[in-house]
Amino acid sequence: MVGRVHSTRACGGMVINEEEFAGKGRKGIIMKLKKLEKINLKNNASVNEKWIQEQIAEDPSILGLGELVLRDKEKIQPSTGRLDLLLQDPETSRRYEVELQLGKLDESHIIRSIEYWDIERKRYPQYDHCAVIIAEEITGRFLNVISLFNGHIPLIAIKMGALKISEDEISLSFTTVLDEMTLGLNDDNEITEITDRSYWIKSGSEGTVKLADKILTLINEFAPNAELKYNKFYIGLAQDGKACNFMTFRPRKSTIAVEIKIPQSDEIQAMIDGAGLDDMGYLKHWGVYRVRLSRADLEKHEELVKKLANLAYENYM
Repeated sequence: MVGRVHSTRACGGMVINEEEFAGKGRKGIIMKLKKLEKINLKNNASVNEKWIQEQIAEDPSILGLGELVLRDKEKIQPSTGRLDLLLQDPETSRRYEVELQLGKLDESHIIRSIEYWDIERKRYPQYDHCAVIIAEEITGRFLNVISLFNGHIPLIAIKMGALKISEDEISLSFTTVLDEMTLGLNDDNEITEITDRSYWIKSGSEGTVKLADKILTLINEFAPNAELKYNKFYIGLAQDGKACNFMTFRPRKSTIAVEIKIPQSDEIQAMIDGAGLDDMGYLKHWGVYRVRLSRADLEKHEELVKKLANLAYENYM
């Protein structure tokens, strides 16, 4: 078993000796390059999938997906097997279902990754989910297959490589070869399926649609021309006949889910936490705060909701 993972900046099989460079400064230093041997992980007797899994679990940031934390590993899935790794962004509600494969990516690996993603999103719908496929070799054929799903299934493909540093050290590299493509929900220029008020009363309730009306009255204090725009997947806002979705609404039976388009900040988060609102998490890829409001919440925190709406409006305009 390999003893240590060496952290380096690899480039074409060459590695900069950063320790020497850092110690002497830039002027007058001749940079040294060290040739490293590429390792085939699948055929290497000292490395196995479980060991690589442990390295990722210990430091998920090596995947290049951000400062993620480990939620579970070898998680048993009903009637299908075990999910290699379940990672989560602690600042959002996003979870990553990670499947690892040594050697070439194959059909069964793709199917298994999507299957585990689907199981997890159905069991835990309160989280945002993304499937992650990691393999040593991802051929053009399978890359094309994966790209067909992308946009409809949130999916990231990562190519894994390894270089030998010494007899008991290797360097692992992870390169994203297919990033997630998200389909727009609140794009002001998108063609949306128009509905009406009765559609949302049936989908939610008359009481929760009235919560959207109440929030609109607060918005009209600083944006008098704003009005509700009823779409199939959300109630948006329009101003002077044009979409202006700095806030969107999804009425449910007893509450309303509100999305507020404001850049993430500690100050805004402190406002939400301090009021004790039902925080549904910040979605970085949309740039929105999400809160769930009841009638009592809106009555109690009317001024805060208006303040957040105003901030979103000013940022949007």
